[in-house]
Amino acid sequence: MLKTYKYSLLVFLGACSYGVIASIIKLAYQDGFTVGEVITSQYFFGWLMLLMLSLIFSRKRISFKKSLILILAGTSSSFTGMFYGISLMTIPASIAIVLLFQFTWIGILIESLVDKRLPSKEKILSVVILLIGTIMASGMIGNSFSALDMKGIIFGLLSAITFSLFIFSSGRIEADVPFLNRGALMTTGAVIILMISFSPSFLYNGSMTEGLWKYGVLLGLLGVVIPISFFAIGSPKTGSGLATILGGAELPTAIIASIIILKEYVSFLQWGGVLLILLGISVTPIKQLINSKVKLQ
Repeated sequence: MLKTYKYSLLVFLGACSYGVIASIIKLAYQDGFTVGEVITSQYFFGWLMLLMLSLIFSRKRISFKKSLILILAGTSSSFTGMFYGISLMTIPASIAIVLLFQFTWIGILIESLVDKRLPSKEKILSVVILLIGTIMASGMIGNSFSALDMKGIIFGLLSAITFSLFIFSSGRIEADVPFLNRGALMTTGAVIILMISFSPSFLYNGSMTEGLWKYGVLLGLLGVVIPISFFAIGSPKTGSGLATILGGAELPTAIIASIIILKEYVSFLQWGGVLLILLGISVTPIKQLINSKVKLQ
């Protein structure tokens, strides 16, 4: 049971790490960098770091078939970064985060469809609490959204779908491959897609010397290396359903980061939503702890 909590903690920390990047991306936009430059540099530097770590600490040979599967699985991560980045360009960060956060119930739905069984009562309860907390924490209550860019809303929802697929694949696809190798291969797929979708021009158009490298390295660490590695280690042990619920830590982290980094105001209602989200994340682990104590008695 202690090991289960350790893996749950890794997934939780991976989600927290990913939650910070919205504020950093906003800062990069404020400095004049484009969505293509920011997101592509993020995954490029993340890929470089994972590749170096895998070469130093994990030189296990991976078959061509497994490598190809992991590279293809990694494309979901690139689409998440791409869609989320576009969404952040056109609508407020608080709304983009809420749209991305829909991965919680989408992930549970995917797991149920693949496993051909209904989610447990505690998972359903977790998702309901998470969704209520999400609405409160986003600042949506009392605001008008008639002027929101529909393009931003669509891309925000697409980021939720691809992020749920990323979490699912992290827990199910080639789980026997060492996490550093998995991370490097999955990020390879992401970088290829982003280079094709945007351009590798950020490497030679002067953006690096203008400061893009700082954002690329920081986003690569917080938005690629840590979440991909931690999800790769933790998700196979916790299961994709619980990993999805623990991924809910992303939203309160994003709100706290927006206060510290962007100096944004957060109301008492939003803080109440954050507490509800943390409660929703805790439901399943608490149930597991109670069940384990009952079995020991």
